[in-house]
Amino acid sequence: MKSNIKNIALKTVKITGITIVSILLLLFLIPLLFPGTIAEQVKKAANEKLDGELDFKETHLSFYKHFPSLTVSLDEFSLKGSAPYRNETLVAAKEVAFGINLKRLIFDNQVSIDEIYLSDGLANIMVDEKGRANYNVYISNAPKTTSDTTSASIRLDRIEIKNVHLKYTDLSAKLAIEAKDFNYIGKGDLDKSIFDLTTKARIGSLDLAFDGETYLKNKVVNADLLTRINTNSLSFVFQQNNLKINKLPVQFIGKLNFLKDGYDIDIHVETKDSKLNDLFTALPPAYVTWLEKTKVEGQTDVLFTFKGIYNASQNKKPDLGLDVNIRDGFIAYKDTPFPTSNIFLKLKTRLPSLDPNLLEIDMDSIHFNVGKDFMKGKLYSKGTKSIALDTDMKAKLDLEKLNRALGLEKVELKGLLTSSIKAKGDYDAAKKLFPVTDGFIAVQSGRLKTPYYPNPIDSIRINARIKNTTGSYKDLMVKVTPASFHFEGNPIYVAADLYNFEDLAYKVKAKGEIDVAKVYKVFKQEGLDVKGYIKADLFLQGKQSYATSGQYGKMNNKGTLLLRDINAKSQFFPKPFLIKEGQFKFDRDKMFFNTFLASYGQSDFALNGQLQNVINFVLNDKSVLKGNFTVNSGLLNINEFMAYNPEGNKSNNSKVSAKQAPPKQATGVVMVPSNLDVSVTANAKKVDYDGLLLDNMTGKAIVRKGKLILRNAGFGIIGSRMAIDGVYNAVTADKADFNLHYCAKDFDVQRAYKEVKLFRDLATSAEKAEGIIGVDYRLRGVLDNSMQPIMPSLKGQGTLSVRKVKISGLKLFSAISKKTGSDGIDNPDLSEVEINSKIKNNVITIDETLIKVALFRLKFKGETNFAGQMNLKMRLGLPPFGLIGIPVVITGNKDNPKVKVFSKTGEDVQETEYKGNVPNTPVTPGEPKAPNSNDAKDVKDTQKEN
Repeated sequence: MKSNIKNIALKTVKITGITIVSILLLLFLIPLLFPGTIAEQVKKAANEKLDGELDFKETHLSFYKHFPSLTVSLDEFSLKGSAPYRNETLVAAKEVAFGINLKRLIFDNQVSIDEIYLSDGLANIMVDEKGRANYNVYISNAPKTTSDTTSASIRLDRIEIKNVHLKYTDLSAKLAIEAKDFNYIGKGDLDKSIFDLTTKARIGSLDLAFDGETYLKNKVVNADLLTRINTNSLSFVFQQNNLKINKLPVQFIGKLNFLKDGYDIDIHVETKDSKLNDLFTALPPAYVTWLEKTKVEGQTDVLFTFKGIYNASQNKKPDLGLDVNIRDGFIAYKDTPFPTSNIFLKLKTRLPSLDPNLLEIDMDSIHFNVGKDFMKGKLYSKGTKSIALDTDMKAKLDLEKLNRALGLEKVELKGLLTSSIKAKGDYDAAKKLFPVTDGFIAVQSGRLKTPYYPNPIDSIRINARIKNTTGSYKDLMVKVTPASFHFEGNPIYVAADLYNFEDLAYKVKAKGEIDVAKVYKVFKQEGLDVKGYIKADLFLQGKQSYATSGQYGKMNNKGTLLLRDINAKSQFFPKPFLIKEGQFKFDRDKMFFNTFLASYGQSDFALNGQLQNVINFVLNDKSVLKGNFTVNSGLLNINEFMAYNPEGNKSNNSKVSAKQAPPKQATGVVMVPSNLDVSVTANAKKVDYDGLLLDNMTGKAIVRKGKLILRNAGFGIIGSRMAIDGVYNAVTADKADFNLHYCAKDFDVQRAYKEVKLFRDLATSAEKAEGIIGVDYRLRGVLDNSMQPIMPSLKGQGTLSVRKVKISGLKLFSAISKKTGSDGIDNPDLSEVEINSKIKNNVITIDETLIKVALFRLKFKGETNFAGQMNLKMRLGLPPFGLIGIPVVITGNKDNPKVKVFSKTGEDVQETEYKGNVPNTPVTPGEPKAPNSNDAKDVKDTQKEN
């Protein structure tokens, strides 16, 4: 019996041993028997399933790397993304391994991939502004090849990721996520079109930013998730997802459906009845450091929702919501004797369609104590432009105790704050509505010091009151009695009494000096640099209606204001104006510029003069600012004033208004503010306009109703002096009208052709001419968004005066000479000739003109267009007195003229009619005046306009 048992035991050991050896032998032999088959079929499967550039260094098979799975590993793996990021890396890893189903490999000779492993790599997910993503590389409905019995298939049951750097950048949603040390295990039947994915994940460091603001930084995340995925519609249903962000437990449910041009999302992220201390652990690192020294107690509920459709092309965006509820809160920094206790907060915020103008804040209650001090109240607000408001807030706080309780170690804050404000109603500036309000705020013995600057803002005193009994602007009253502080030994004092905002009655006193750069350093932020100096001694008293009705004697505005190194920005100019120095004096409705030095890009200005209606202009959007100035400039670069200058500033801080149009990829025209009526006598040594250099520009410029009017202006150009009157009107940011009368005497025709584009367009034949000419022309038309004339829009008339000009090599005269057999007119010398012409519909019409060339008399007239096409009729008068003439017709173009002798029949020149409106505004009131005219009516009109 014992012998049988022993035999059975020996057989069992033998069989077991043989089996183990066989298995180990198989583990060794299978990678040797199937290497080419498996590697090729994995690559084939990848090419069938992936729409992206795939690359790897080498492949190898192993049972041991991911035992007990047989895996084919791709070393130094990289996969490019889909359009529009085909050149950007989607996934890169030291190793990507595919698990092979061993049963199907041995018995069916089929490579079936059921596992994927990715380690030590980068996953870079990108979405552009239009919602197009780089991860659309998987082909879910790839055609199957029935004839190939050894083809590979993908039936994933497991995805494992170790130590991967995950980056998600979504420009359309302004969302950025970065996860370092990302570890992930996902299980499910991933080959099905609809499957449940069970996930365990851990992130060593998670960053999350939205619209440039960082909300999570260096957070440890642990996740246990259950997600239903539909690969046909690319949708995700988050059924049961438990996260832990540091110590804060979070429940995450919802859905995400990817659409053709966006996505449909419904996300709920919630932590319920959690510890307030755990909530702070999920905040940025600075709070975590603070938390180590702080006792935090209380319970909190937080609910974040994100629901709706995002489609950039249809301007659809989801709704954002955030609810916060804090109960029995307690915060005590270190061992402060004044903890912040009894903290209660019930807050709901909504941001429909991610539109700031629809922002809704419902703070049902807020309350906390610092010893016996307190803050309590409620606030409801809806909208940002037109605001529905209902608030009742009260506070009595010793700011030093509050500072110590909260542990703001880097900030020194002192003072006694008392405030009470109650308001209910609508704020709408356009309708002159203001909530019914009764409130005040008082700060005594205030002090603020930050780590960014060694000296504090000290002796802060604020005593302000606001009251409105009816809800209209008329009954609004604001009193500041006073507001003052000391900084760097300089006292600043402001007192104001304002009432009846429909016809504002004001009494304001301001005195003091501020170094803006030093004050700004107290509140320093990275990436910004602000400087400047302000010194004021002002007393302003009066009513808005005094200015509008001309009762300037009732206004008591006086004092001085000094500015230095101040940046002034306007929405109508691409760059900021730098006020290097400005000394202003106020007298009733006027503001005098005694010394004003400024720059704009490369341009510089020195102004002296005055502005009128200043108070009314500041208080009323529809008011017009009037003034007279003398401006001197060393260099005026017109190109920098163009509306779409790429280096421009898009600030909306200016009071000046003008007609606008949506920006395009162009320089744009120079915009002229529409609520200015200012006359400027200008002197500029150099003017740069689109590469054309002018010198010694003088004249008067009037800015009125969005137009620029030039009077008796002149400048040096191409060695000559040009006088000009004109009107410029920026219709939109893409189009401007102009109407000019310009006159220039004795300028070099060859320099004009080479240096002035408009002259080249109007006088194409001048390419072959040398000598001195003059011009007196009226021209009107339209400029495009590059400040260039639209040629068919040009209309005008005038005279070209030829003094001493030699024309050489012009094919037109050579052809006439050859056809008529008349030597001496192929390279003519011209003098004392006046050519009158008109321009319309892209055609120049030349009046009958008589020219003496050698012994010949030429009489010609006709048309030519800006494309060079000609239709000229000529009579060639033969010596001695031109009594006998040969009729000649010239057609073709300047490079290939066609001359017909003894003919009077020509060819019509092609016209191009401009479809838009061409301006008909006269250069000056009445008919256009010649430059430098002293016409009495013009002088009288100019004086009246000023």
